[in-house]
Amino acid sequence: MRRLKQFMGWILVSLVLFSCSAPVQADSNIDPKFEAQVLEVIKKNPQAIVDSVQAFQRAQQDDQRKAQQSFIQELQQNPKAIIGQSPTKGKGQTVLVEFSDFQCPYCQAAAGTVSQFVTKNNDRVTLVYKHLPLTSIHDQALPAAKAAWAAGQQGKFWEFHDGLFAQQKEIGEPLFAILVKSLKLDGAKFDRDRNSKAAEAAVNQDLQLAEQLGINGTPFFVMNGRVFSGDVELAALEQVLNQAQ
Repeated sequence: MRRLKQFMGWILVSLVLFSCSAPVQADSNIDPKFEAQVLEVIKKNPQAIVDSVQAFQRAQQDDQRKAQQSFIQELQQNPKAIIGQSPTKGKGQTVLVEFSDFQCPYCQAAAGTVSQFVTKNNDRVTLVYKHLPLTSIHDQALPAAKAAWAAGQQGKFWEFHDGLFAQQKEIGEPLFAILVKSLKLDGAKFDRDRNSKAAEAAVNQDLQLAEQLGINGTPFFVMNGRVFSGDVELAALEQVLNQAQ
């Protein structure tokens, strides 16, 4: 019965929200009578409900695949539109888009490899950083994203980026202050910028793009018509770079 109630809660959340990129809990304030009715429906029609959920998931996945294909096509045909105002590194024609979270351990693991890859292929690759703070599991991810954006307004995004990942376990206000001092940033401007509507808009734009593409985990990469995620190896990046487009 407990599993049934958990499943029912998931069904209710799915029906109300349709999709969710982060873990959610069933509403504890659900009307008991409505809960009992839904339980009865589930008990009488378990397979029909499972089939409906699976059909919805397939349709959702199909929409996400189409969105990703459209994104890949635009990235190849009009990369400037995808890059927008995002931080970049490298000067190559091949664009590597990365969605990342400063508090994600897998992003930290990938950061060194990606940096090595871009440095080695500086004349072939342009790295584009997109913010995807997973706020439901990383409480400092959004403040870190805004802080890095603010550092970028003073031309120090990548230095701040490297500092955050180098001391990931210390992410928070004290580390931000240390990095501001070590990078010789204007502290007053930094604070104004990271708390500005422009910072919020920049991060939200990346979050909306990630949602459109169905990305709910980090790090996530797009390059040469390929999408891949998780901690990556240098050899794998080299292989994708060298493949025929």
